[in-house]
This record gives sequence, structure tokens and C-alpha cells, in this order.
Amino acid sequence: MSRELSPEMLQKRADTITSFSRTAGRMPTFSEIGALLGLRSKNAVAKLVRRLEAHGMLRRDAHGRLVLDRPARSLRLLGSVEAGFPSPAEEELADTLSLDDLLIKNPQASFLLKVSGDSMSGAGILPGDLVIVDRAQNAKNGDIVIAEIDGAWTMKYLKKEGDSVLLVAANARYRPIQPRQELKIAGVITGVVRKYQ
Repeated sequence: MSRELSPEMLQKRADTITSFSRTAGRMPTFSEIGALLGLRSKNAVAKLVRRLEAHGMLRRDAHGRLVLDRPARSLRLLGSVEAGFPSPAEEELADTLSLDDLLIKNPQASFLLKVSGDSMSGAGILPGDLVIVDRAQNAKNGDIVIAEIDGAWTMKYLKKEGDSVLLVAANARYRPIQPRQELKIAGVITGVVRKYQ
């Protein structure tokens, strides 16, 4: 079935999968690809996926999972803007940047979390923001981390003082937390995404 598809139709199907991936934050399963594209059998989905892989629109990672093979969209970097007093500026193409490349160092070990609560507002992380978490980074003193402390999850600064470890908020209304029994660091915050509209 998929071998009859024109390059334009293949591109449309790849775009549908890409759209799902960007919305869901993950690649669709074979069953979800079938539902998205109106394919009834897993065999038809498998043939389509092989075609998309052959055309470089999809690939598999080291674990055999599907990943997008097309680079993320790049945006033009047109210079800088003054955030203090207004100053004359000319628009000039300085470079192009992929936000994925800029914000995500280890794609296979990174994920997003939606922020609730205001304990990190002093660090510029507000309720409703998305934080990028990298599981591959070793947490260092002063990093903002996602941690499981005594069975509960939180996002705080990691503060090490000798043998003592504290999780410290970026909001004076919250006291530092010291683990009573157990502390597991799930990842380091490497970026914050905020959408205004």
C-alpha cells in the first residue's frame, strides 16, 4: 500500500507524524500512526515507516525507537535588542538557530515538565512554564534539579555543604528542604520555555 505513495504524499504523512510528535512530546506508536493516517493494519504502518526511513524522514535511535530525522525548524537570528533604554538598531541577519540545538544538549535523555507552583519564581521559572530536564547531566552544587525527596517530587536548587544536602527554593516564602531518608536526582533543568500567546 505505502509503495504507491508519491513523494508529496509521503511528505504529508511524515508531516502528520511530526505534528503529533511536537504536540505530544514523543513519537506516536505504530497503532497511533495507523489511527492518524487511516491505516488499518500494523503491516501497512510498518511498510510506510520503512519507506519514510528510506527517504530519510524517520530513523531509529540506538534502542530501535523511531525518531524524527529531519532537523528542527531553524529561526533567523537578526541581531540583538536593547532591554534598557531604546537605541537605534538595524535588522541584520546574524545567523540561523535551531531551538532544539540551542536548548537540548542530550535529546535522548531530555524531557519536558510543566511547572506548577511558584517556589522557583526568583529563578524566572513561573507556573505554566515548561522546563527542559536532562537526565544525563550530573547534578552539581547550585544546579536546579528535579528530585524525589522522601517519596515526593519537587524542583529546587541543589545545595551541598560538606556531607549535608539541601533543596532550596528561589522564593523566600519556602524553607529549604533536607532529606530525612532518601534523595534521588532525576535530572538537571537546562532550559525554560514560556509561551506568551
